[in-house]
Amino acid sequence: MKNLLRELKKQEEKLFNCVQCGFCLPVCPTYSRLGDEADSPRGRIHFMRAVVEGRIEPASETLNRHLDRCLGCRACESVCPSGVEYGRLLEGAREVTAGAVKPNLLTRLLPRVMASPSLLPPAMLLARALRATGFPRLVALRIPDEGFLGQVKLGMGMIAATARPEVLDGGWGRNVIKAETGSEDLVGAGVRVGILKGCVQDGLLGRVNRATARVLEANGYGLVEVGGQGCCGAIHAHTGGLGGARDLALKNIEAFEARELDLVAVNAAGCGAAMKDYSHLLADDSEYKDRAVNLAGRIRDVSELLSHPGILPGGALELSVTYDAPCHLLHAQRIAEEPISLLRSISGLELIPLPGHDECCGGAGIYGITHPELGGRISRDKVLSILETGAQVVATGNPGCMMQIGAGLEAEGANVDVVHPIELLDESYRRGGLYS
Repeated sequence: MKNLLRELKKQEEKLFNCVQCGFCLPVCPTYSRLGDEADSPRGRIHFMRAVVEGRIEPASETLNRHLDRCLGCRACESVCPSGVEYGRLLEGAREVTAGAVKPNLLTRLLPRVMASPSLLPPAMLLARALRATGFPRLVALRIPDEGFLGQVKLGMGMIAATARPEVLDGGWGRNVIKAETGSEDLVGAGVRVGILKGCVQDGLLGRVNRATARVLEANGYGLVEVGGQGCCGAIHAHTGGLGGARDLALKNIEAFEARELDLVAVNAAGCGAAMKDYSHLLADDSEYKDRAVNLAGRIRDVSELLSHPGILPGGALELSVTYDAPCHLLHAQRIAEEPISLLRSISGLELIPLPGHDECCGGAGIYGITHPELGGRISRDKVLSILETGAQVVATGNPGCMMQIGAGLEAEGANVDVVHPIELLDESYRRGGLYS
């Protein structure tokens, strides 16, 4: 415990950057719904200070309850005038509390599965097989939304939400036709890129990875296959398992260093934020800290690579689309305009603004399942906001958000597809005849 507390103490100065101004209160999803100062960012920072100063024990039930309720969405960082690094402080505090109080079974089990080369593939295979039966969709529609059954309902809805949307016609060939203007004129000409496959993304939403590869290649990027990569470690860091997150970071550094790459493309907001933070995660590792800085500096969200003037135009896509900003893209990576620019580049697409697009959907990794009541309230607000737009499609750039929002729409019986923005551009290219 002393060793864990020492890690939080290293950030003690950052705790005192918070001037308790309260700018964070209106944007905090938990405070806005509970009205409890202890469930606000500044309230939680007050608890963290108390732990560091020895005024409260890490095993305190009160401390753990309020830290555990935090979504980790980092919306507070976007409005903080003092630049408080709340996300890093939260992860450090959760590492301390996880060492003092045994986390629940799901919080212990899921990170272990995500990090395991032997457990993850069969788990994903089982989920895909279950999805193919149609049973998850039936459960998401029929069983009550309360207690343990509510958790089952959400879990089944999340699996159902990974099915291929009807709005994506499919039928692509494997080959990409080069632009008539010549590859030297393409935005990605001469840039060698590796793609992070991810764990859930690759296991349940592999179509997003395939769309990413096709679109990048169509725009001239040279794709390089990167073997040996694994989970980014985000879920481990968010649940207090910083040691496990560091181990996964080392594995990915080794994997991506082994290939001559200019950039690493990431299509999952949470993964991108985690990998861009490897430099902080490994700051005390004398062997890897410089290598972590190097890799972190080459991480790019796919929208950053495709939001430039000059990306290839595709065919018309006559759809009404609303966009929900993933928290770890908007608040952690501070990427706001790039996904919008990508969507606006698609001919025929009607982009409808989403009220509350900058608020968390309630997924936050496994939060929606471990906090079904509060996470459910936040999720329902998001789903109702989406339905009020009247859009046929909601686009968002993170697998957890796609699954959480999709589960909510499944529960409502709504005929609204959830897709990644890159999938819409990919569909536009297919309709425009860029693929053979």
